[in-house]
Amino acid sequence: MRLGLQVPNFTWPDGQHRLADTFGLIAERADRAGLYSLWVMDHFFQIGVVGPPEREMLEGWTALSYAAGRTNRIRLGTMVTGVTYRHPGILVKTATTLDVLSNGRAYFGIGAAWNEQEHRGLGIAFPRLGERFERLEETLQIALQMWAGDETPFNGKHYRLERPLNSPQPLQHPHPPILIGGSGERKTLRLVAKYADACNLFAFEDLGVIRHKLEVLRGHCEAERRPYDQIEKTSLSHLRFSRDGRGGSLTPAAAIELFGQLAELGIDHAIFSIPDVHELEPFELLATEVIPAVERIAVSGRQQPLELAGRAAGQLSLGVGSGG
Repeated sequence: MRLGLQVPNFTWPDGQHRLADTFGLIAERADRAGLYSLWVMDHFFQIGVVGPPEREMLEGWTALSYAAGRTNRIRLGTMVTGVTYRHPGILVKTATTLDVLSNGRAYFGIGAAWNEQEHRGLGIAFPRLGERFERLEETLQIALQMWAGDETPFNGKHYRLERPLNSPQPLQHPHPPILIGGSGERKTLRLVAKYADACNLFAFEDLGVIRHKLEVLRGHCEAERRPYDQIEKTSLSHLRFSRDGRGGSLTPAAAIELFGQLAELGIDHAIFSIPDVHELEPFELLATEVIPAVERIAVSGRQQPLELAGRAAGQLSLGVGSGG
């Protein structure tokens, strides 16, 4: 099983003048701890469940590019890009650039978008939900066409590209993994089965809900004649770690048990945010106790294990350092 870190909040005790240093250090510690992936939200205003809109919010793809320069092995993705925020051709170029400059470490996280407030605030068109899903499907088609090197014109209902040239191509073959965020049973999970390499489900849900969503995805895979095992199943949650479980946090043993329950459901890759991500303690616990145990957990129902990136010698040194 794999573990990933999401950083949804950039408001830290050191203040805005230290934001770059703090975020860079978080990325370095995540990399050295052995976490498989690092994610940021693709929002322009802070979202309500995290804080007021006026709080600091970095643009996602730029933030990931900065993280790429501070790290060596951790994979990088948006959780997830709203399809309405950028023209598909530009978005594919952006994701490709991150993949090339990170030496093949990009995920392409995308969804139908939902935050009307930031759309209105920044003058971005916010079409009805049905149209956003139409745009999402066309964007996925454009991405796959551009990554396949097909420069023939794309003429969709919402987008027209006269020459969808993409040079250079990404380093990952056939392309960066496509992760579609959301758990809608009729549209989102159908698009996952048809186009994506990974899904993302909320682990805040009752475990029975996750089990049901995965069965729905399995049904869509059967309808699309797509092997269910080809889809990486990821989850998203908000966790707190401490050595002694103070304040309702998880001890390493409790965290390992939770991740084991998710693996038993078929989750390959558990992604989480932590409120004290600017502190050293959670990374020390992850590196020395949680990750080594979780990497040995077999995912239920997976016939072939997903490849895990090896942890380099010296990776557990969690102090300040530069990436490659």
